[in-house]
Amino acid sequence: MRRSLLLCWFILCGLPLLQAQDYPRRQLDFDLLVQELFAQQDDDQVPYEDYYETLFQYYQRPIDLNHTSPEELAALFILSRPQITSFFSYLAANGPLLSIYELQAIPDFDLLTIYKLVYFVQVQDAGLAADQRPLWQRMVGEDNNALILRYERTLQQRRGYTPLDPDSRSTSRYLGSPDKLYLRYRISHARDYSFGITAEKDAGEQFTWDSRTHRYGFDYYSAHLQFYNKGRFKAIALGDYQLQFGQGLLLSSGYSVGKGSETITTVSRPNLGIRPYSSVLEYAYFRGAAATYTLGMVDVTGFYSNKRVDASLQVQQDTLENSDAYFSGIQTTGFHRTPTELANKGQAREQLFGANASYQSRDKTLLLGVTAFGLHYSSPIRKAGAPYQRFEFSGATNYNLGANYGYTWQNVYLFGETAISKSSGLGMVNGFVASLSNRVELAMLYRAYTRHFHTFYGSAFGEATRSINERGLYTGIKIKPFGPWELTAYYDRFRFPWLRYRVDAPSGGYEYLLRLSVKPNKQTMLYGQFRTESKGLNMANNTTPIDYVAQALRRNYLLYYEFAPTAVVSFKSRVQCSSYAQESPKTTGYLIAQDVNVTFRKIRLSTRYALFDTDSYDTRQYVYERDVLSAFSIPAFSGTGTRVYALLQVSPLRSLDVWVKYGLTHYRHQDSIGSGLDLIEGSRRSDVKVQVRYQF
Repeated sequence: MRRSLLLCWFILCGLPLLQAQDYPRRQLDFDLLVQELFAQQDDDQVPYEDYYETLFQYYQRPIDLNHTSPEELAALFILSRPQITSFFSYLAANGPLLSIYELQAIPDFDLLTIYKLVYFVQVQDAGLAADQRPLWQRMVGEDNNALILRYERTLQQRRGYTPLDPDSRSTSRYLGSPDKLYLRYRISHARDYSFGITAEKDAGEQFTWDSRTHRYGFDYYSAHLQFYNKGRFKAIALGDYQLQFGQGLLLSSGYSVGKGSETITTVSRPNLGIRPYSSVLEYAYFRGAAATYTLGMVDVTGFYSNKRVDASLQVQQDTLENSDAYFSGIQTTGFHRTPTELANKGQAREQLFGANASYQSRDKTLLLGVTAFGLHYSSPIRKAGAPYQRFEFSGATNYNLGANYGYTWQNVYLFGETAISKSSGLGMVNGFVASLSNRVELAMLYRAYTRHFHTFYGSAFGEATRSINERGLYTGIKIKPFGPWELTAYYDRFRFPWLRYRVDAPSGGYEYLLRLSVKPNKQTMLYGQFRTESKGLNMANNTTPIDYVAQALRRNYLLYYEFAPTAVVSFKSRVQCSSYAQESPKTTGYLIAQDVNVTFRKIRLSTRYALFDTDSYDTRQYVYERDVLSAFSIPAFSGTGTRVYALLQVSPLRSLDVWVKYGLTHYRHQDSIGSGLDLIEGSRRSDVKVQVRYQF
């Protein structure tokens, strides 16, 4: 009785705009959430698309809070681990949630966190019985069922599409048209099934049918079929899938965020197991079959993958006049535009097989896991022999064995993973997240990856893009001093014991970030951010075989303001600048952008006008842009110029959505844009993108 009265009080007086027990989910604006998670303004090649795709799927099919797991909630990167523990403790003490508004009754849950969370979660009616119809009947009646078609093109002509010049040294041109085509169909139902097909042709690739080069219309295809909760089988995956275990040291499949202004929730990784794959990154996935079988409190996952990867095969003659094909590494661009790129398509075969066993206690406070797998290539990998490559992987076979843990004690969450590779190289990551009070959260993480630790699908927390040749200690803090104010900061100290690409000596550095934000009401948001990074790098213009290494200091400043005076119009202003110095005169750059967004019934218009001016490419400016649904855009700008774009979304029919985006970048004092086959003669680059989504 007391719980029911409390719930009624929350519904009447708690969240604003309450009209029913179901929270009125509005259209999600990914901008702010993306800026918090990916606020680095650099080019660390974080696979943004993969995280965006996962977040978008949760938005389309929200998590049922009465039937979820700690790892699934952690995958949103919204709740800290102590908050997740508090949530399950509340369920254990009070039973299933009766309404989404009951989140306000959970200890450690504040309104700012709840406002972010409600876009991705729901409380389903406990009285609804499971659908027992055959699969094809459930799929026919599914409302989460859509086809997406997308077309992109740069309007100016690039050099790669021009006829060959007899006087030019270049003998290569793009084989296909400058049109980029994308198709995706996906149908899914939470905790039941997911089926999807994705196809893509990049600009410059041919749309053709040629079995010799593994091209069948589109250049790239991906398909998956995944079932959930079939008897003791927790998940069954056929086709393309991803794996996420432990802290991503061995199997991360691209689902990682890294360092950003969200300094707490992104430090530890969720143990998601098998996930469907529907992105267009043509390397960060597995192709074959995988299944998770439940044995009491232990989940056992077995997986097998067999796919082709892009590689430039070379033949080396030995003394007995026998040839041995090898390649220096997997090519991950996914481009097959020129004869050379096309010749490298699918030249090596990769096979992977392994298993994982994960134990979770009944109170969901303890997680233990063990992972083992082997990987084999049809041809061996042999590096070119540069000094920094001395300890890189070589050969055709690699094995990995690792163990991970996660434990929650009161308001402290401990986590970690340790692994070994065939070369006897070790990788280790350990950390904790603690709620020191209702207003203060702290996270610390230590990682150590030896110079001969080899993992091809791991992406654990670190400064570098790969978990190799690195040691570091990260400390993050989040403080909510009062009301709508929030302060986040981190400091990361790292060391690279061996040489790296463009770093001809052992090196190290540090990085720290400070961000202060205030959200006085739902219409206004303001934050300022400062980030500094110092890292060893070869001095430019050196001519010796071993270059001189000096610290490169980079500073970034960002001021952001958002104001929505009405439900129809919103304004977003951004000023950011950076500086770069390495024992030489300092270079600087800045970008100023103003967004005006209009939403009126079935029409949504997003516009931006931006000015940028940088002294060099080292001070280039990265800025997030709104894009068509399921696409992600963080372009970089260098030089001097302006950037203008407009994105129009209309819904002429209930089941039909259309997006049209036009962007124009004008560079001053430049006669050309880009280089090589991507060179554009002139000072302007304009792009058009059209997308249609039909929901069956």
